[in-house]
Parts: sequence; structure tokens; C-alpha cells
Amino acid sequence: MSPSVDTLTARLRARLTPYLERWDELPANARGSVWMVVSSLVFAVMATCIKLLGQDLPVVEILLFRQLFVLLFVSPAIFRGFPAVLRTTRRHLHFTRSLLAFVAMTAGFTALVHLPLAEATAISFARTLFTTMLAVAFLHEVVGWRRWSATLVGFVGVLVIVRPSPDNLNEYALLGLLSACFVAALQIALRTLARTERPITIMTYQNVTLSVLLAGPAAYFWVTPSWQQVAALAAVGCLMSVVQWTMIKAYGAGDASAIAPMEYGRIVFATIAGILVFSEVPTVYTAIGATLIIGSTLYTMRRNAIRQKPADVPPPP
Repeated sequence: MSPSVDTLTARLRARLTPYLERWDELPANARGSVWMVVSSLVFAVMATCIKLLGQDLPVVEILLFRQLFVLLFVSPAIFRGFPAVLRTTRRHLHFTRSLLAFVAMTAGFTALVHLPLAEATAISFARTLFTTMLAVAFLHEVVGWRRWSATLVGFVGVLVIVRPSPDNLNEYALLGLLSACFVAALQIALRTLARTERPITIMTYQNVTLSVLLAGPAAYFWVTPSWQQVAALAAVGCLMSVVQWTMIKAYGAGDASAIAPMEYGRIVFATIAGILVFSEVPTVYTAIGATLIIGSTLYTMRRNAIRQKPADVPPPP
């Protein structure tokens, strides 16, 4: 007689208990760092799948399938909260954010398909530099000369990678840079929305609106995918959900200032995937530019962490 499901579950739990106890004993920042490394690894796998699919399918079609699968995953939460999830006084900002996401995703995925993985990933981190500029313009944040200097160094790194010139204008690198700019605008819009809107409301408007926006272009450029490609498209949607979930677990476990730098593992994993799958050997320009971008962004995050520390509380009398 075969063991029951409860018996198998109990055996599995008993075997995992020592490992789970060791995991719980790790410092919070260590656990968060591990979650972020896992997120970076899954992101590299997802980016590889997108790049492979992009050889035969239009980017907007890949995006539509990805969006539909993500919408499928969050639909139970949407239905449980319907119609309250649609109640908002900032509908125009929700639609603006969706338009920004449409441009950011289309430009970013196109750059990912046509650029080496390491180069596209490195350029995408310029979003932190754009966020500094946009926060000053729209949120009226005060930025000192140190952060402006770090931002300037970061953009020098971008220029080293892109190497713009009349004879060497890489339009796909510029698309990657455009995507980073719009992602930064997305983050600014999210900061504004998060002050009054529930997360499920933000997710509902973005996912539904993006699906509608992508449907037209996807239909126009439609290429009927094979069953293998449909399976890969479903995998992209699943992997995106895993990336988001592991990032949430990472930031929920430890301090943001300690966890965020681990996200740069994306560049390492993307470089390895590019070499193994696409025979892409990073150029010295990519290495130098990525180093400048990472260094300037880490410094910016450190300055932000210092500014966000609460004031010292005086000792009691």
C-alpha cells in the first residue's frame, strides 16, 4: 500500500526542517541577499528566453503573451476585490503610468533582443540615474553635489557603452537608454500613486491597460507561434512572477541599502548566459561602462540611505 499524501508531506517536512532552521538562523540581510541573487538568476533566465523568442516573434507579441500570463496569475486577487479594486480618484495617473510602461517595455525588450545580454542589462541600470533627475523635476527633491557628481559619472559609463558618434550610432542601445528613462518615470509615478492607492488597484489598472494597449500592435505584427514557443511564452510569464516575488521576499527580509547592490548580479548572470547561449563576449567598453554605472548607482543608494536615516533621538533626562 502506497503512503498517503499526508505521510509524504510529513516525511518531506521532517527532512527539510534542519535546513529551514539553519536558514532562519541566518542574519536578515544574508537571507535578503540570497533572495536577491535568486531573483537576479531567474531574471537572466527570463531575459535569455525573451532573446531567443525575439528571433522569430515580434516584441509586442511577446509582451502581450507575457502580460496575459501575468494577468492570469493576479486575476484571483482582482476578482476577490472586484469592483472595489477599480475605485480611484487618480485614474488619469494610472493610465499615464500604463503608457509609460508600454514605451519602457517595448523599447527595453527590443534592445534586449538585438543587443548582447550583458550590454542591454548594464544599460538598464541607468534607470537609477534618471530617477535622480526626475525626482528633482517632479517631486522637488533636494540633491546635493555629491549625488549630482555620481549621476554624471554614471552617464559617462552609459556613453562608454553606447559610444555615440556619427559613424557609430547604435539605435538599439539608444532604445535601451530610452527604456531606462521611462522606467525611472514609472518609479516616480509609482511613488505618487503609492501614497493613496492600494497595491492591487495599481496592479489591476497597469495589467489590464497594458494588455489593451499591446493587443492592437500585436495583432498587426502577429506571427502564429508554435506550441513550443507558446510554452516558452508561458515560462516568461511565470519567470517574471518569480522575479517579482523573490524581490519582494528580498526587501522584506533585510535592509534595502544592504539588499539592493545584490541586484547587480543580473549583469554577471546575463554575461554568463550571453557567453553560453549566444556566444557573446563582452567588450572592454561594456566592462568599463558597467563598472562606472554600478559604482555611481551604489554611491547614490548609499547617499540616499544616509539621508533617510531618522534623526538621533536625544537621551532621556
